[in-house]
Amino acid sequence: MKTNANTYKILVLSDLKKSTTNLLKSSISLAQIINGDIDFFHVKKPTEIVGQESQLSAIRTINKLHTATTNEIEQIITPISEAYNIPITYKHAFGNVKNEIGEYIKKTNPDIIVLGQRKSKPLSFIGDNISDFVIAQHDGVIMIAADDKTLEPNSELSLGALNGIEKSFNMDFAHSLIEHSQKPLKSFKIYKDSSASETQKEIFGKKTIEYAFDQGSNSMKSLSNYLSKSDVNLLCFNRATNGQDSLAKSEVKNAIDTLNVSLLITNGQNQSSI
Repeated sequence: MKTNANTYKILVLSDLKKSTTNLLKSSISLAQIINGDIDFFHVKKPTEIVGQESQLSAIRTINKLHTATTNEIEQIITPISEAYNIPITYKHAFGNVKNEIGEYIKKTNPDIIVLGQRKSKPLSFIGDNISDFVIAQHDGVIMIAADDKTLEPNSELSLGALNGIEKSFNMDFAHSLIEHSQKPLKSFKIYKDSSASETQKEIFGKKTIEYAFDQGSNSMKSLSNYLSKSDVNLLCFNRATNGQDSLAKSEVKNAIDTLNVSLLITNGQNQSSI
């Protein structure tokens, strides 16, 4: 949980691919806005060790891989940490990806977990799709950081909400997000038997444009097009399993697979500070 009254623990899970720099930029942007501490974690499968002739050879290989992985992480983290004056702690492990992540989540108890999104296989983490796993393991907020629309540090957000602003901003740091967002806010709602339309109103002291969509097989694709046109770069929604403004498990997966913007997924269990 929070390390103190004003600091949030942000855990970044990375596969060390070329999108890692953008993943860290989005994480830093979030940390700047909500006053967060960033912890970076990577899991490497021990496939390189398979086939060693002796235990001694395996130990030597593990030691070499440990040093090489540490150097690789430092080469990625150090420049971006220094550029934005944001300290980033890090750790890596060898083993089963899901087991190691699960244990690390239990050990560190983060407020927010940040994952990267892939175009071909969303959230493919070293060959394992871990989105469902992390959502099941972590009751707090999860951010899926899009590679194409990086959240730039020291910049305002273009903030949107899906199916209800009150539920979508169901986290302690909601006010900080809204204060650092451009005007107007965008609210997207999917209705049954309702043609797409646009209305304007004021919510939480900020002008808000609400877009309405017909519920159907193409609703997420239509929403994706609108998100692109309206330049939203962070979309918030509730993943609770009950309530009309919450997305069911299958809808959450569809949103992750379809929407090409960064997603901030709340759990619907904590009381909103708004």
